[in-house]
Amino acid sequence: MRPTSMTDYIRLATAPFFLRSVEVSRRGSHNEFSSAKILYSNHGRWIMSFVSARGIAFCSRLMMFAAGGFSLLMIASAAADDPIRILVWDEQQPAQKQVYDDFLGNQIAGYLKQQPDLAVTSRRQDDRDQGISDQNLDNCDVLIWWGHVRQRDIKPESGQRIVERIKRGKLSLLALHSAHWSTPFIEAMNERAISDALAQLTDAERKTARVEPIRPEKYAAPGRNDRLTPSVERRTDADGTIVLKIQLPNCCFPAYRPDGKPSHVRVLLPQHPIAKGLPERFDIPHTEMYDEPFHVPAPDEVVFEERWNHGEQFRSGSVWRLGKGRVVYFRPGHETFDVYKQPETLQIVENTARWLGTEQQSSASDR
Repeated sequence: MRPTSMTDYIRLATAPFFLRSVEVSRRGSHNEFSSAKILYSNHGRWIMSFVSARGIAFCSRLMMFAAGGFSLLMIASAAADDPIRILVWDEQQPAQKQVYDDFLGNQIAGYLKQQPDLAVTSRRQDDRDQGISDQNLDNCDVLIWWGHVRQRDIKPESGQRIVERIKRGKLSLLALHSAHWSTPFIEAMNERAISDALAQLTDAERKTARVEPIRPEKYAAPGRNDRLTPSVERRTDADGTIVLKIQLPNCCFPAYRPDGKPSHVRVLLPQHPIAKGLPERFDIPHTEMYDEPFHVPAPDEVVFEERWNHGEQFRSGSVWRLGKGRVVYFRPGHETFDVYKQPETLQIVENTARWLGTEQQSSASDR
């Protein structure tokens, strides 16, 4: 049998164990069990043939042993067959129609729906509850987010609901392009900035420390020479309390250029699941330019780097852990360029969703 799924691999791995167990037991119980043979068929069925009637009692005990194996196989099969639930959220602004007949989010969702083992739904900002009701969020493993000109319409409270799910391992977030200023991404980066600051304290200090977060001016890009955010100032009050004054991340960068000039992408972590099946280097023929420094907490992993002919560069595929979940930012895109019709970028979205979803389901099964 040629294995085609995780369940097949488990079956093949356990079959020799059962067969060896039977052979050892047969040799040790020769007088009780003259001959018993178990054949493992292509469909995973157990076929038993008995030559001696005296083997019935032994076979009954053997069936109880095999039943435990069957239970494990059924559990593994159910887990392996669970699709990754993806919600693609899109602002759906009219400018997208210049390139995407049915909007950018539906372009991505349409591609993902054609791939196996993914259960994909689309939501938009004009849907009821802005498309992010508790029911919608509770029924997805991975939230893919694209927003641009209507970011401020999503209130911080909504972003915090998403972040709480990420921290509990109930959800992971993939933010695309201009979603660097989306409410969920901002709130996730705020939470990570505070977590990083507290991690610098001892356990005893954290118990009594006080955090004073300072939010930046919303949707105002930093200057080239501005202090990098997030930043932390520590002081100790007269009563001994440690106070962390945290300038929260701006979640933006000092320069951009929407001229559609090509970018050159280099894979920095070729063994990372997000980079699976990609060439070491590839170009995006038409895209908007973003230039470092990107005002966000230091990522745990940077999978892609993007450069332009004028010398700009950007960390274009970054990963952060947040509690038990993850946040990924993938930079390429702009609603008037056909970035998400390109095989490489669509592959990255699919790879990211699969990796996040698999990690999500694995984390859930461990709880």
